[in-house]
Amino acid sequence: MTPAGFRRIALGLKDTVERAHHNHPDFRVGGRLFATLAYPDKNWGMVVLTSEQQHDFVRDHAGAFEPVKGKWGEKGCTLVRLAAVDEEALGEALTLARQNAVAKGPTRAKTR
Repeated sequence: MTPAGFRRIALGLKDTVERAHHNHPDFRVGGRLFATLAYPDKNWGMVVLTSEQQHDFVRDHAGAFEPVKGKWGEKGCTLVRLAAVDEEALGEALTLARQNAVAKGPTRAKTR
């Protein structure tokens, strides 16, 4: 997978917009971040999953997904090794991350 492919899949999801977060491209729905690119470097992306979803992806796609270190990882933030992930697995992870963001509702800033 390439960064362009990650971006294409993310932006193909309904109502997704691209912004920036800590100098990294990010993808949001309803103002909520659900994925980033180039974190921690250009070889990676990140998706915000539930802890259970993260566990399943790490187990089922060893080498392609791993928890972010620390508290963020414990809350479901999951690194995606671009060179190791296939389009189907990434599409599923991005879709779930987007659905998780939608379920939380729009951010306060988005509702103003």
